[in-house]
Amino acid sequence: MRDEPAFTIGIEEEYLLTSAETGALAAAPDALMAACREALGDQVSPEFLDCQIEVGTRVCADVTEARSELRRLRRTIATLAGEHGLRPIAASCHPFSDWKDQHFTAQPRYRKLARDLRVVARRMLICGMHVHVGIEDRETRIDLCNQATYFLPHLLALSASSPFWQGEDTGLSSYRLSVFDNMPRTGLPPHLDGWRDWQGSVDLLVELGVIEDASKIWWDLRPSHAFPTVESRICDVSPRLEDALTLAALTQALMRALWRLSKSNRSWRRYDRFLLAENRWRAQRYGTRDGLIDFGRGEIVPMADLAEELLDLVAEDADALGGLPEARRAADIVARGTSAARQRAAHAKAREAGADDAEAMRAVVDHLAIEFREGLNGLP
Repeated sequence: MRDEPAFTIGIEEEYLLTSAETGALAAAPDALMAACREALGDQVSPEFLDCQIEVGTRVCADVTEARSELRRLRRTIATLAGEHGLRPIAASCHPFSDWKDQHFTAQPRYRKLARDLRVVARRMLICGMHVHVGIEDRETRIDLCNQATYFLPHLLALSASSPFWQGEDTGLSSYRLSVFDNMPRTGLPPHLDGWRDWQGSVDLLVELGVIEDASKIWWDLRPSHAFPTVESRICDVSPRLEDALTLAALTQALMRALWRLSKSNRSWRRYDRFLLAENRWRAQRYGTRDGLIDFGRGEIVPMADLAEELLDLVAEDADALGGLPEARRAADIVARGTSAARQRAAHAKAREAGADDAEAMRAVVDHLAIEFREGLNGLP
């Protein structure tokens, strides 16, 4: 189609480093970070806390290329961490370690963040996955952000990987959002009337000295500060590589599907942010166990049906972008349960086998470490 955006894809993931012996969080030694930088260059970086590490793929043409990139990044981190007695896990909250025992990375920007946000920043013991989709035109980026906001709860529900916090079952599927929402400038994005509307709001906050740039606007979906992309930030990080790729494929295909609507002078129906926030909460609370509200039908629809409807919407686009097999796996995630459900099952299994609660929590970390290594060639 004429003037079609590139719809390239890039994935950023944040991991937690755990002790292979105890399962507790552990700081990344300087030698580990040096080895990671030597192997991966600017595709790896420390995160706010010294028990975290972040990776980012190169710009990828399709999900197949993204798989190769993400597998290489995960494999490298797992191998090098193992040489230091550490195991990475891709879960949005650690099952039992306490945020008060962690330390922030000694970099100027992290010192400033800790100084500005105080205990709110210190509690940020969370990890997420960000998916960038290449959209060159600025106005198109804003239009797609406005339309795609409706589907953010669907992506969150499929990605949920943070049921535990400081050794307790929170009852939520994504406790990460409860922590992150304490930060300023988070949550669902507002409806924007165009690029000038977005840029004007950013410029005002910059002029007032409230933020340095748009990177300090941490909405669930935003025009990227650094790249010509729309950046989805709603998802928990996925323990399994293939689940991460499913979410990325859905995000990429969704952007193309909504762009197609716009090319025919149509758009996804706009709903009040108040209503969309209710679905965001349902996804945060239940994951895929319960449904979301279909506001057009006026009823709660099971996630299995919603996943099927979402795939129907984006199937043509996922196929055109080469990610249809990955997108179709959304139904499998619903059928077998999210990471949050699997973590609870690992905990229950350990308790049934006679483990006390602390031992069962360590069993959850073991489970997450095993899932991290799934699909990484050459790793047991």
